[in-house]
This record gives sequence, structure tokens and C-alpha cells, in this order.
Amino acid sequence: MAGIKVFGNAASTSTRRVLLALHEKNLDFELVNIDLKDGEHKKEPFLSRNPFGKVPAFEDGDLKLFESRAITQYIAHRYESQGTNLLPADFKNPAHYAIMAIGMEVEAHQFDPVASKLVWEQVIKNFVGLTTDQAVVAEEEAKLAKVLDVYEARLKEFKYLAGDTFTLTDLHHIPVIQYLLGTPTKKLFAERPRVNEWVAEVTKRPASQKIHQ
Repeated sequence: MAGIKVFGNAASTSTRRVLLALHEKNLDFELVNIDLKDGEHKKEPFLSRNPFGKVPAFEDGDLKLFESRAITQYIAHRYESQGTNLLPADFKNPAHYAIMAIGMEVEAHQFDPVASKLVWEQVIKNFVGLTTDQAVVAEEEAKLAKVLDVYEARLKEFKYLAGDTFTLTDLHHIPVIQYLLGTPTKKLFAERPRVNEWVAEVTKRPASQKIHQ
């Protein structure tokens, strides 16, 4: 059987989510680079792996998946006994699993859309020679601050966002946060003591360091 393959780009936050999960599980894999500048993700054969033309796509033997958060959940369950447990300690308890699921939904629908716009304005635009729109940055930072206020309250009760153990909820945030720590938006994390501690904790993990190299 063929091994694990990730079809993506190492700079992509969505690809990095999957790479993080694989590193946390200490799994061997092959990263097949997809050239985003050349639009390789919008052409065949990539479209046969993800018809929506977005990285990453994923193969584990005969299984083919796309959507980074679905892939990380597969990895967490399929390789449950290997490496870091990325699920709640009692993940077969529906209530505990639901708490993690809420956190993943919040990340996907409240945190990531705003944080990714800030990465686009302050990191990617600079990389491709475009000018950062400071008005957009200010608007998106105000939205992100509200999300982080919710996180600050949550982290006063628990060490991590889904409880007292590191789970996929935390992992899914890491790639975007790593980019934002190199921008003025870093102040939004630093201004909130519990959020600041959580950010330091999750970004210093060995797997986080591997994708940040």
C-alpha cells in the first residue's frame, strides 16, 4: 500500500494544519509541492484530487481526502494510538467530543476568516509586492479582538480551548497565529494574558516548530 501523501504548499496555512497533525502523530509522509503561483491547484491532475481547486489534498493508501480540517480529524482518529492524542481524553464521551467540535467550528467560522484576512493584508501582500490596506487591517483587528475576548474568558477556565489537554481545536489555530506573530497584530494576543500564555504554549510545540522552519 502506498504511504501518506499531502498535495499542497508548505507556505499555505491549510496545508500546514495537515502537516502539523502528521508531525504530532510522528507519521512518515510525502509532501508533494503544488505551485500556487503557477495555478497548479486550478488544473488537472490536482482538480481530480480536489474539485474546488484548493490545497491541500491528501492520500493515505487508497483513501483520498480534501479539506484540511476533515483531514486532521481523520488523522487523529485513524492514528489514535500513535504520537500525540489530538482528541479529548475521553473522546468517546459525546459531551466532551462536542466541546472540541464547538471549538473547531469557532476556529473555522469566527477566528480563521478574520485572521486570514489579516495575514493576507500584512504578510502575503508584502510578499507579492502589493500595498497593505491599513483601513482593512483596523477593521479586521477589531473583529479579531472580539473573538480573542471570548478566548480569554475560556482560557481562564481551562489550559486549552477545549479543556485541559491539547486537541485539534488548538492545532487548527497554529498556522495562522504563526504568521500573525510576525505582524503588528501580535499585540492583540499580547494584550490578553491567558491568550498570550496559550499562544506561547501551542507555538513552542516541536511539531509547530517543524512547520515554521
